[in-house]
Amino acid sequence: MGDRVFKQDLLQKEKEGGVFIVSLLFKERVEAPQKKRMETVLGRYVGDTECFWYDEKGAGFAAKRYTAQFKEGGIAPQLMITPCDFFTGDNIDTFKRSQMWDCLEDRDRIFDECKYQIFACDMLASVLPAKERACLDMDFVEGLVELYPTCEAVYFHNSGKLFLAETIRKHQIPKEDRFIKFAVNVRFFNIEGSDDMIVDTLGMGILFLPDLQYHFHDMDPNWVVNHAYCTAAYILQNDNPIESGDPIDGIIDGQFSTKTQWKCNYETALIQPVRDVIDICMNEYAAGGREES
Repeated sequence: MGDRVFKQDLLQKEKEGGVFIVSLLFKERVEAPQKKRMETVLGRYVGDTECFWYDEKGAGFAAKRYTAQFKEGGIAPQLMITPCDFFTGDNIDTFKRSQMWDCLEDRDRIFDECKYQIFACDMLASVLPAKERACLDMDFVEGLVELYPTCEAVYFHNSGKLFLAETIRKHQIPKEDRFIKFAVNVRFFNIEGSDDMIVDTLGMGILFLPDLQYHFHDMDPNWVVNHAYCTAAYILQNDNPIESGDPIDGIIDGQFSTKTQWKCNYETALIQPVRDVIDICMNEYAAGGREES
């Protein structure tokens, strides 16, 4: 996969906000848990919930701990779960598969063995503050993998990340870092015909926050990946204080350092989907004709 050449699909455009969607993947068909069981488990993770829909077509729960403010007034965001249906891994293209870094060894096996899926999403949640929505969605996912113990893996549609369900069940990640770890993908690309590389993020837009982009050469990409995760976490926790032209601590010998400052500018993403990103100019490591800060 690492040597495969991909062509851009610039018709792909990311819609900010929108619906947060995951697929729970299964080897065998599963039935929905009983209503009371769903209320109990989701309530333990999400907080006070109210089931407003439960039948053969799915289930819906109001997350009453949260209030989404609209012109008409406040309303609790909704958590929706579909019945089990067929799944085929053929619908997930090689471009997306190439960036599933958290599940590379199991990726093809999962897509071959899992024949069923359950969709889950939030509704009316896009107007929540970023940190609140991130917490709600991650609590929802943790509740889902408990509700469905035979779930093999979770596919995050908004970012293209794939995780073994057991990884989510057993994680020890601080609550404030879960969204960045599970729902934001830090991708890596080699640029054909050059020594240039691109590291970017995908998944911040669901929270109306900017993704990041690094176009560079002559630096260990693993250092840049770590920088991207840490910077994305900073943006989420601080409601994105970064403006065009602002400096940010760069990397020296693999570590963040105040001794080198990289300039941030808002640009259009170089890699699909089309979206606005914070491009971080890495001074002497910058590629693509970018000027040093």
